[in-house]
Amino acid sequence: MEEYDKIAELALNSAKDNGATYADVRIEERLEENLSVRNGTPDLIEKSNDFGFGVRVIVGGAWGFASSADLNEETVRKVTQKATKIARASSEVKGKDVILSPVKKVIDTYQTPVATDPFSVPLKEKLDYLLFLDSLMRGVAGVNQSEAYMNFIKRNKFFASSEGSIIRQTIIQSGGGISAMSMKSHRQMGKRSYPNSSGQHQTKGYELITELKFEENAKRIAQEAVALLGAKECPSKVTTIILDGPQMSLQIHESIGHALELDRVFGAERNFSGTSFATPDKLNDLRYGSEMVNVVNDSACPFGLGTFGYDDEGVKAGRSFLIKNGILVGYLSSRETAPLINTNSNGCMRANSWANVPIIRMTNTNLLPGDKTLEEMISETDDGIYMQTVRTWSIDDNRENFQMGCEIGWEIKNGKLGEMIRNPSYSASTVEFWNSCDAVANEKYWEIWGTPNCGKGQPPQNMPTSQGASPARFRNVKVGN
Repeated sequence: MEEYDKIAELALNSAKDNGATYADVRIEERLEENLSVRNGTPDLIEKSNDFGFGVRVIVGGAWGFASSADLNEETVRKVTQKATKIARASSEVKGKDVILSPVKKVIDTYQTPVATDPFSVPLKEKLDYLLFLDSLMRGVAGVNQSEAYMNFIKRNKFFASSEGSIIRQTIIQSGGGISAMSMKSHRQMGKRSYPNSSGQHQTKGYELITELKFEENAKRIAQEAVALLGAKECPSKVTTIILDGPQMSLQIHESIGHALELDRVFGAERNFSGTSFATPDKLNDLRYGSEMVNVVNDSACPFGLGTFGYDDEGVKAGRSFLIKNGILVGYLSSRETAPLINTNSNGCMRANSWANVPIIRMTNTNLLPGDKTLEEMISETDDGIYMQTVRTWSIDDNRENFQMGCEIGWEIKNGKLGEMIRNPSYSASTVEFWNSCDAVANEKYWEIWGTPNCGKGQPPQNMPTSQGASPARFRNVKVGN
């Protein structure tokens, strides 16, 4: 990436010459590989390479942004001039000047630590393994559909700003999953996924595929898919629920992570993805959850999809509390939004490619572990349901009222797991729900769960995020229809 220095210098000088008081340039190369096998046959073999740059400027107190896949000198100048023209036009209708929170000048590098570069593993070896996993599931009588897949991404990122920062990063993401389905009709079917309905994705190398233990779980999930056809439906009542790690990951993502994005809080997402009930007047006052609910934004957490050295504004990765002992104490912020609540950015500005402007995104939104074992939580529950694996979800535009569904559940009676339950679901309001949490499992059960395609923004950007979680218990929750 050494040649990027000259491109960045050209863009930054051009921005200054065109009246910019601040400018940054991002150059990114993205390599991606997607493989899947369905019903014993390769279904997708895809490899792509994407490369380009984007320039962001402030002129007259307003933002401008432009980008291109062409990095010759003439294009760099034209793109930078376009960004400054956009900013100048925006300044004529701005409400107030953009003010950025301070950040230290940084010259640094960061690279995802990996044992095996996934792009060095032969394609045949990957496909053969997926076909083997698929065959294990199809070997279970009653399975109608099966799928095994892998996904790998490598991003070479370069950032330079008019404040003197120069940052080079290489971020590698790996992931995969398996699923089996058994059906009698479109209305009567059972589906099981492992390790989650979207698989598992982390900033690791190919070693993650081995760590996920697909072989040990392929037959089990296929058998559960078949068994779900004869399982009883989720009852409709108010009861205790225990959610597994993957479902907790979604619950954190939808009712905490998105709710605490500061651009959404201030209304920037109003027309597309909605706003948030967690307005700044509630900061340090709102009891968001019970005392055992502690949630952090942690972009330095090992293996998360939101783990990096620096965000796309050059803010160093770190950890900050969002909810502490149940109280709302922080938000996901940028250099522009942080001063509005009298703080500095906690490094949440991210763009899904060089072609898009960075916006506030979740990094790793982690619920800190508690002190219980899963067995203790079950044994302390007289009547309830243990729910596993994300199936469906819906939440309103204000991030208050939601309904979530899981692939499978298990009845809890007198402290023991009982019958299998089909299509378990629950509904609640965010604050009421998190205040009903009375137990969180300990570090033994805690894992960082990847969400590879979180959507936000207009034009839309899909961004990888993660949520760290262990199973948790909630009292007096409405389940069923």
